Amino acid sequence: MTDPTASKSHWNGVYERKGPENVSWFQPHLGRSLAIIDQIGLPSTASVIDVGGGASTLVDDLLARGFSDLTVLDISAQALDSSRRRLGERAACVHWIDADVTAVELESARYDLWHDRAVFHFLTDVESRHRYVETARRAIKPGGHIIVATFGTDGPLQCSGLDVVRYDASALHSEFGSPFQPIDHVKEVHRTPWGTEQEFLYCHCRRVA
Repeated sequence: MTDPTASKSHWNGVYERKGPENVSWFQPHLGRSLAIIDQIGLPSTASVIDVGGGASTLVDDLLARGFSDLTVLDISAQALDSSRRRLGERAACVHWIDADVTAVELESARYDLWHDRAVFHFLTDVESRHRYVETARRAIKPGGHIIVATFGTDGPLQCSGLDVVRYDASALHSEFGSPFQPIDHVKEVHRTPWGTEQEFLYCHCRRVA
């Protein structure tokens, strides 16, 4: 299993060197994720966690949509700090968790929606993926939703100096198994801040009640 301390040091270093807008996965707005969330039609009182969303603007857009129970979890304190600075006074409306998702203890049946764009594909060992899936299974309410975006089969083999695992829809769902019912999946060609293209796969599943 990946050493959480080493991972934390790595990701803090990435954000210190590059800043939140110069990492390869940066988007000004997570349009694909927002479209899936809009399609789900959650009420504004729904509990949402953005895993690995430390510097992402998803939380900004969900606040603008009226969501009031938002959690952002990230292994990098630097990334979380950048979002708190960006949000200013609105940061007090968000629950911030500085932790490794494969080691954190989250409240059982807490979340209506679990969102992860570009974390799961960094889990290259079986034990880390198992811990992630078990954490999600416990933390998502029965009937709740999960959106996981990873590199697709034509995506890169490495990111930020680390190896990644590429997925098609069947392989990604098989990692999560029967507690999660597949709803839909879609591919997206993401353009990095320096103009290269990366294939992402978004899978939307529902936690079986």
